[in-house]
Amino acid sequence: MKLFCAALCCLGLVAPAVADDNRLSPEEQAAGWTLLFDGKTLDGWQTSSGKPSQRPVEQGTLNPHRCGGYMLIYDRPLSDFVLKLDFKIAPKTNSGVFFRTWPLTPRSDKDVGFNGLEVAIDDTTSAGFHDTGAIYDLLKPAKNAMRPAGEWNQLQLTCNKNVIEVAINGEVVNRMDLDQWTKPNRRPDGSAHKFDVAYKDHPRRGYIGLQDHGGECWYKNIKLKEIE
Repeated sequence: MKLFCAALCCLGLVAPAVADDNRLSPEEQAAGWTLLFDGKTLDGWQTSSGKPSQRPVEQGTLNPHRCGGYMLIYDRPLSDFVLKLDFKIAPKTNSGVFFRTWPLTPRSDKDVGFNGLEVAIDDTTSAGFHDTGAIYDLLKPAKNAMRPAGEWNQLQLTCNKNVIEVAINGEVVNRMDLDQWTKPNRRPDGSAHKFDVAYKDHPRRGYIGLQDHGGECWYKNIKLKEIE
């Protein structure tokens, strides 16, 4: 694994953490932010199947690929919050940030992703239902604001009761009002999507998770501020 990580560093896909990575600034501390990843250990993180990750911390980053589960989850369920993190993907790779995933036990013939919602991350330049900033298969982003594969990006996700908002690199690209999603497999405009869930009734408390979708995706500076 050490040789593999060194090779990735040589390719420029994983860079050593800078001094300010995985720390809270004095302003963030005063504002009530919590650091979810310390950049050194897997404390607070496990797979969605409840087991330790098989992938160690690498150069101050978390990578869910080959972690041993569908996703890496933070081990405390959350309700209303602002989550911000930095992510970087390898070329031709996709991943996603899940939220309000509840429960962690998959339904019959479904993966655990059906139990939550997902902000898509993908190495594309389009702005469709599966591209970066989309709420996966449900809402397209207004634009694809992601930088090219191999460069760091910032994601900010706000979950406030029925309203979900997604910002990529400082630009708000998506907004979802869960109260408008009243029918399974149907968007508010009547078009079809893959999930047999009426999101108006979906639990508004659950786990956040970093998806393993078969390729390399690195995360750092994972910070959360709960909304009272």
